[in-house]
Amino acid sequence: MQVLKFGGSSVANAENISKVVAIVLRAIEKSPVVLVVSALGGVTDQLIQTGTLAANGNEEYKQQIKILETKHLDAVRSLLPIQEQSATLSWVKQQLNELESLCDGIFLLGELSPRIKDRLVSYGELLSSYIISARLQSMQVKQQWVDSRQLIITNDQYGNAAVNFAKTEALIRAYFKEHVCQLYVAPGFIASNELKHTTTLGRGGSDYTGAIYAAALGTATLEIWTDVSGMMTADPRLVQHPKHIERISYQEAMELSHFGAKIIYPPTIQPVMRKNIPVWIKNTFDPDAPGTIIEQKVISDNEIIRGISSINSISLLSLEGSGMIGIPGFSKRLFETLAARNINVILITQSSSEHSICVGISESDAAAAQKSIDQAFAYEIETGKVDPVKVENELSIIALVGEQMKSHPGISGKMFGVLGKNGINVRAIAQGSSEKNISAVLSAKDVKKAINVLHEVFFETTYKQLNVFIAGAGNVGGKLIGQIQQQVNYLKEHLRLQIQVVGIANSKKMLLNDSGIQLANWKEELMNAADANIHAFVQAIAERNLRNSVFVDVTANAEVAGVYSELLQKSISVVACNKIACSSSYNNYKHLKSLAREYNASFLFETNVGAGLPVIGTLNDLLRSGDKVNKIQAVLSGTLNYVFNYYDGTVSFAQIVKRAQEEGYTEPDPRLDLGGTDVMRKIMILAREAGEKIEMEDIANEYFLPASCFEGSVLDFYAEMEKQEPHFKSLYDAANAVGCKLKFVAVYDQGKAKVGLQHIPAESDFYHLYGKDNLVLFYTDRYPEQPLVIKGAGAGADVTASGVFADIIRVAGV
Repeated sequence: MQVLKFGGSSVANAENISKVVAIVLRAIEKSPVVLVVSALGGVTDQLIQTGTLAANGNEEYKQQIKILETKHLDAVRSLLPIQEQSATLSWVKQQLNELESLCDGIFLLGELSPRIKDRLVSYGELLSSYIISARLQSMQVKQQWVDSRQLIITNDQYGNAAVNFAKTEALIRAYFKEHVCQLYVAPGFIASNELKHTTTLGRGGSDYTGAIYAAALGTATLEIWTDVSGMMTADPRLVQHPKHIERISYQEAMELSHFGAKIIYPPTIQPVMRKNIPVWIKNTFDPDAPGTIIEQKVISDNEIIRGISSINSISLLSLEGSGMIGIPGFSKRLFETLAARNINVILITQSSSEHSICVGISESDAAAAQKSIDQAFAYEIETGKVDPVKVENELSIIALVGEQMKSHPGISGKMFGVLGKNGINVRAIAQGSSEKNISAVLSAKDVKKAINVLHEVFFETTYKQLNVFIAGAGNVGGKLIGQIQQQVNYLKEHLRLQIQVVGIANSKKMLLNDSGIQLANWKEELMNAADANIHAFVQAIAERNLRNSVFVDVTANAEVAGVYSELLQKSISVVACNKIACSSSYNNYKHLKSLAREYNASFLFETNVGAGLPVIGTLNDLLRSGDKVNKIQAVLSGTLNYVFNYYDGTVSFAQIVKRAQEEGYTEPDPRLDLGGTDVMRKIMILAREAGEKIEMEDIANEYFLPASCFEGSVLDFYAEMEKQEPHFKSLYDAANAVGCKLKFVAVYDQGKAKVGLQHIPAESDFYHLYGKDNLVLFYTDRYPEQPLVIKGAGAGADVTASGVFADIIRVAGV
């Protein structure tokens, strides 16, 4: 004997029912089958809506009955030959007339009681099962239609009735012994009480019906046919790459279904588990797929976690007060109060001090629970022994489930560590002594993000995904996007890292795609994207709440730098090419670093100094390993080095600067470079990273540009430089006369910093510095005489983009 149960999606319409029939015909070739079916797809909801309309005095219920009638009569006409339709059409019409009479009574009374509601919704399964039975009968299959209400006996708890297993199993065995057949077709979900009044087994109860028949008959298996190919490690609507679960234990399946997994109705497991009957989850639309087998003992494998599940619309009730400490009975009274109102407790957690106890319940029960608890503890509240119950809404529960957790330490630490790193606040935690699950209560808006980060760390061993938002789509931004696109396959193969660009913004537009922007044509897409500013972009990033989010600033804009704190407080890492934040006030610099630590985010800005050169990284490595930086000497402006390398008086200084700007080596306003401001910022950032509390005004700047060059526009600046050519020529001649070169050097020495033009002799490390190269010398306790030298290209879009790219990879921690 086999039991096959098919859900609403499997019997949604005539086409799907034909698939069900084909599966059943194959099954009965092996052994007799009990076929349990749900209502046609969507019918139960339609019936509830019809009853609610009638109870509210809305005559629209009559139109809903017409829709239901059409749906079922059409199914009969599609499934049965014309010559065999009459009897079934007549029976269906009779049932629908009864339904209409029932709704007329509800309309007149203006009331939909739980008992009448159970009677009302039972028509869905009665109709679907009878129509499917008629279809099989028309195919000459020896079968019987079985009314489950005559065999499954329950109590009077309408809507979610409890089964009397002793009576039910006796009735089922007796019936099947007396009525020997090849196939039995039974409606799921419905039953009756001792008075023969219709009851129901709870939404999803057709699974339970199948399990009741399987347990009573001692079948070899229970097959539950649905619209997915078995259970998955997470909800595929929330996670892009869930894994298929081939086998799972009864206990694990119960935990997952309790915490929101929709594949199987939670009570289903109990009857079959007692009889050690395996449950096979199969796909009606892909019957050859392996599915998932739920059984007593799963052969040990390498999967510590079996799956991740969640329940939404949770409220957390907290009862606390000093009067609870050491006094027995508070928990008992709390749970008795909730039980008296038929309020189901989903999660319980209590502090070891006994000062507080928290319970998680359905949000729909929160108001009634709060009122009942406050009434039950009115005396204690009035005398100050306990506080009025606190209610937090808009919460969810996520649960890690796996029997092997008990033998693997560190799972909780890993779970809460990755949640914290992604800025997900946990409101309550529960773990049973069996260690089959770890549950956490968190904000509903964080559920998708939480499930994804947990799934990534426990299941997706193939790669880690970073979701990158780029502000700045100019020269450096474009090069960065090109480099990411070029390295996609390399990063996946060698670093198990997927960098997914999900947002790009310039000063006027923003382009967003949670599944990843197609980088081959991002420019065209951005051009046609929505109008936006940086604040709208940041708001969109926060609303998406994606895991492992990274904000990349490749602008030179102060307004963009101003949003870093908002992002870091949401645990969104920041990679900054923009120097403005780190060269702002020391307090702001320290505040941003502090926020990054507090909210477990990265704040990286390697390209603030030396473009793609590992200057800041090397400095930090020195300090972390216990070294002390005593002095830094550096040529930190690729622009100024380029200009003084190429200027020899044969071409005007203004023309050399113009060429540098055209080749992308200068800021939009070259005076930031030539005036030394950019170099001041860079040496200040290095000094700060070395531990110095220093501001811009603390740095001496020996200007070489005449004051008149700082007046007016950029065009005025170029014109004035042409006028000042004799001044620039004299600077060159003076250095050349003593065999030196001109270099703009930054120095940090024992807490003091300065920048300025220097004569560099041939024996200096700076003398042989060509093109746009930078050079940094670190004099430390370990490198007192022969400094640690970093040298290379310090300007240019390609190298700057590569430095930003390297910081993005550092965020991933790979």
